[in-house]
Amino acid sequence: MSIDESSTGGPGSVLLPAVAPEVLAEAVESLSGRLRKKLDAAIEGCAAGAVRAADGSVGVRFGEDAVVTLRPGPSGVVTEADQAVCGCLLAPRCLHRAAVLGASPIADPQEPAPPAPGPDPVTGPAAAAGPGAAPGASAATTATTATTATTAARAVAGPAAGPAAGGAEGAAEGGGLTAAQVRAAAALWGAAAEALAAGVTAGGAVVQAELLRAAHTARIAGLPRAEAAALRVVRGLRAARDRSAAQRLAELTGAFRELLYTAGLLASGAAGAGLTGAVRRSYEAGGSLRVYGLCREPVLSATGYGGVATHLLGVDGAHYSVSDVRPGGLSRARGAGAASVALGGAVLDHAGLARGGLRVVGATVSPEGRLGAGRGVRATAVGGVAWGEGPTAALFSRPAAEAVAAMPAEGAEPGLLGCDVRVVGASGDHVLVRELTPGAPLLRLAPAHPHPELPHAANLRRIAGHPGLVLRVLGRPDLDRAATLRPLAVGPVPGAEHSLRLPPEWLGRADLGYDRLQGAHFPGGAEGLVPQESAPAAGADPLADSPLWRVRRLLEAGVAGGRRAVAEAARGAEPAALAAALRRAGFGSAAELAAALTAEADRRPRDAFGRLADASAERYAWAWLAAAAHLAAAERSLVAASWA
Repeated sequence: MSIDESSTGGPGSVLLPAVAPEVLAEAVESLSGRLRKKLDAAIEGCAAGAVRAADGSVGVRFGEDAVVTLRPGPSGVVTEADQAVCGCLLAPRCLHRAAVLGASPIADPQEPAPPAPGPDPVTGPAAAAGPGAAPGASAATTATTATTATTAARAVAGPAAGPAAGGAEGAAEGGGLTAAQVRAAAALWGAAAEALAAGVTAGGAVVQAELLRAAHTARIAGLPRAEAAALRVVRGLRAARDRSAAQRLAELTGAFRELLYTAGLLASGAAGAGLTGAVRRSYEAGGSLRVYGLCREPVLSATGYGGVATHLLGVDGAHYSVSDVRPGGLSRARGAGAASVALGGAVLDHAGLARGGLRVVGATVSPEGRLGAGRGVRATAVGGVAWGEGPTAALFSRPAAEAVAAMPAEGAEPGLLGCDVRVVGASGDHVLVRELTPGAPLLRLAPAHPHPELPHAANLRRIAGHPGLVLRVLGRPDLDRAATLRPLAVGPVPGAEHSLRLPPEWLGRADLGYDRLQGAHFPGGAEGLVPQESAPAAGADPLADSPLWRVRRLLEAGVAGGRRAVAEAARGAEPAALAAALRRAGFGSAAELAAALTAEADRRPRDAFGRLADASAERYAWAWLAAAAHLAAAERSLVAASWA
C-alpha cells in the first residue's frame, strides 16, 4: 500500500503510519453512539502527540492511563486490527484507538508489482490517469455524460427507490456484473449519498468510516474503480475539514461526481464489466521494439515522490514511456532528468533517451504504454530523430483541433500533441499563441507543472517576451480549460527565420521541465519579431465567462455545506437569477436541472401522521448528480469548441 500524505491531519500526523481503510472503518463501527459524537474532537488533537519508538512503533498518549500503540507490518501500513492497541479498560472499543486511527493517513490498496526488478514504486504520468481520471473532451464522452444526466434526472422525478432497483439478478445476466457486485455498488451509492447530503461541514469521521466500509466491500466484490473513487472522496473530505492548502473544492466536487456516477451505474445493473476497473496494471510481452525519444517530464507528487518520465514513440506511432519515480520529492524530480535509464542494460540517461532512441528485445509493456524492466528485457541505445522526421512527423501533421477531437474519451489521460504556433503575448501566467494554420483560434500555453523550483513557468515567461516568435510545441491539452495546452517541450519550426536557435546537441528541442531557455536561444534583436496581432484582455475565456459558473458554484456549495446549504440558497432570490442567466445564454437544461436540485434540497416530506420526516438522501444525490453530469458535459462541449 502507498501512503497519501494529503490526508494527514497536521504536523504530528506525519509520524503516524498509514492505516488500511477497513481497519479504521471497523474501529469506528465498534464505538457506541455517545463516543461517536466525540470522535471528531478527539481526532483533532491526538496526532500532535505521536511519538515514534526505536522498534518502529508509534505511540499516542491520552492522559495518564491510556496509550495507543500502532505497530505497522513490514509494508509500513497498519493492515490488521491487532496492530493498533490501547491500554485503557474499554479497548479495543475505545475512543482513543479510533481517534488515532482516524488521524492516520489512509493507505491505498496493495497493487501487485509489475514483473520487473526496476526501481519504479509508482507510475509516471503516462499511467497516471487510472480508473478515476477526469474524462476527456470528445463527442463520445459528451454523449455518455449527457445520457447519465438524463437518466439521473428521470430518477429524481421517479420513485425514491435505490439505484439497485431493477435487480442484481438482471445485472448478473445482462450487464456482466455479479449479484455481489451490484449489492456492493448499491451500498457504496447509499454511503456516498449520505456523505454528499452531509457535506464537508458534517462529513466527519463517522461519515467517512461508512464510506470506507462500503469501499472495502466494493473491493472485495471486485470493484476497484468504485473503491478508488470512494477513497478520493474520503481524502478530500479530510483535507477540506483540516483546511489543507492542497485541497481544492473543485477537486472534491469532481471526486463526488465520479463516485456517484460509478456507483450509480454499477448499482443500477446497466453498466458493463468495463466500469469495474482493474487492480493490476499488468505487463504483457511486447516483442521487439524500436522507440525514439520525444521529451522528458518531471514527476512531483503530493505524497513525497519525485522523478522523471521520458516519453517515447514507436516506429508504428504508438506511445511509450520510461519512468523513474521514487521517494524524494522535488530534489529527486530535479535530479532524475539526468539519471541513468534502468531498462535492459541500456547505457544512457534520461536526457540522452529523450533525444535518442532504444532498440528493445523482449519488451514488456503495460496497458498505458509503460515499458517494464523485466529480467528478459535487453535494450540497446540507437540514434534519435529530429521532430518532424520519421514517426514523429505524424505528431505535427494535423491541426491541434483535430488531434484533440481524436483523443480517447472517458477514463484516459490526454495524449501528447504537437503544433507550430506564433507567440501573441502574455496573459497572466499563460502565453497566448496562434497556430500557424489559417483560421486557427488563440491557444493558451500554461505551465505543465507550476512549482516555482521547476523551470516550466520561467521558460514560458521568456517565450512570452518575444511576440512574433514562431516555435514548435509538444504538450498535453488541458481538457478542463478552454483551448489550453500544457507544453512539455519546444523547438524551432523548420525553415522559419524567426524561431528558436537551440544548440545542436539538443537535437532541435528543449525540455521545459529541465532545460532553461537563455537569451542566446532566441533570435538576435527585435527585427522581424513584430506581433501579428495584439493580445486580448487577460482572462478572456469562453468557459469562465459563461453563466455555467453559477451552476458550478451551486454544486460546490452543496459539497461544502451539504444539503442544507443548497436548501438555504433555494429560499433567496438567487435561483431566479441563476435560471434567467442560464436561459438567456441558451442553457435551458442546466436551468431546469439546477431548479430540480434546489427544489429537492428544500423538500421536507411528512409521514402518514403529518409529521416532518427525513428527506431521502438518495433522491437528493440523483438530483445533484444530474446537474453535475450535465455541467461536465456542457463544459466539455465549450472546451472542445474552443479548439476549433
